[in-house]
Amino acid sequence: MAFTKYSKWTGVDWQAISLEDLLAKLADYLLQSGFDQPYSDYGYEQEQTLDDLRDAIMRALLQEGLLSDEELDSLTDERGDLRLEAMAELVDRLIERLIQEGYITLGEDTSQSPGAGQSMPNSAGGKTGKGVEKSVKFELTNKGIDFLGFKALKELASALGKASFGRHDTNQLSTGVEASASPKRYEFGDTLNLDISATLKSAIQREGLGVPLNLEYSDLLVHQTDYQSSCATVLMLDCSHSMILYGEDRFTPAKRVALALTHLIRTQYPGDSLRVVLFHDSAEEIPIGEVARAQVGPYHTNTRAGLGLARRILMSQRKDMRQIIMITDGKPSAMTLDDGRIYKNPMGLDPRILQETFREVAACRRSNIMINTFMLADDYYLVDFVKKVTEICQGKAYFTTTMTLGQYVLMDYLKRRTKQIH
Repeated sequence: MAFTKYSKWTGVDWQAISLEDLLAKLADYLLQSGFDQPYSDYGYEQEQTLDDLRDAIMRALLQEGLLSDEELDSLTDERGDLRLEAMAELVDRLIERLIQEGYITLGEDTSQSPGAGQSMPNSAGGKTGKGVEKSVKFELTNKGIDFLGFKALKELASALGKASFGRHDTNQLSTGVEASASPKRYEFGDTLNLDISATLKSAIQREGLGVPLNLEYSDLLVHQTDYQSSCATVLMLDCSHSMILYGEDRFTPAKRVALALTHLIRTQYPGDSLRVVLFHDSAEEIPIGEVARAQVGPYHTNTRAGLGLARRILMSQRKDMRQIIMITDGKPSAMTLDDGRIYKNPMGLDPRILQETFREVAACRRSNIMINTFMLADDYYLVDFVKKVTEICQGKAYFTTTMTLGQYVLMDYLKRRTKQIH
């Protein structure tokens, strides 16, 4: 027998609040990159707790227009003060919905004893105990990350005006199943998708109408289709300390771009691949699902290591096009020596580091890998460095800001997919 549990009416219909709108307002909090953390804390993993999430949801409800004036009035007393108990009840209900809908998941709380009794509202509604302890951690699920990518892509696409997303058309023709051009003579290696009418017509024109009809090799005509290419992309994200210096968070917009590209490729270009590489003192590949949790640290910029790892990843991909999208704001200031040690020099452009970096850029060029650099700074010496990279690899360089970064990356990705493959 089904049971229905009731709770006290607070004046706000918590089930009517859009979780999508709530997540959109929480995006900055969920994608934070360490901008608000003190430098001394960078060595520690910045975990998000449910108590932090409660505070963020409360700010969104009170400041981001998710509640109407009437609903806000219902949450205040006669003196105009916020009724904390009613607000806490509302926030807990929203967290319950986020869990039930699969946008977030709870981590294990190792600080509590087995009998402590956690309190999140259960799936049937109502409460099951005391409030969840502050130390309980939560994580975004793949569904939550994908939604943030969808929202980022939607915002970027709307900023571009009218855009038509589709597979990567080129100027070349190939043989395939869907005919979109006149037939061609069959050549060894073509898909044997015969144009029966054209093949029979060729044989009749050669021999005349009669039975039996001899078919020669030269009579075989096959359909042609538009050749559509596939692309392998490595997105290189600079997570050195400078990405949050100078009063600006540059890393969070870069993460938004990664999530938007992921959603675009997954939904519109399923034949493409996207991998993400973080570069700092060294470089490592991270899963797409970890992008939202990536943070900057007290690192230097080892551009050479990032390019080397990206090149090795791309060489393992059997795609028509290979490209690196590098988002950075600083000069190369570190390199990995042959013995594994990290050589660092943050003072100016070190000739030794530059030489090794350019050597790796040249290796990418020899491997037919395009490098598109998106520079979040415009210092004259950085401009010269990026120009040199562009000259070597025959790629493109964009000097942009955090406000326009996503638009530039998205436009560049879409344009390059429609270019002819040589």
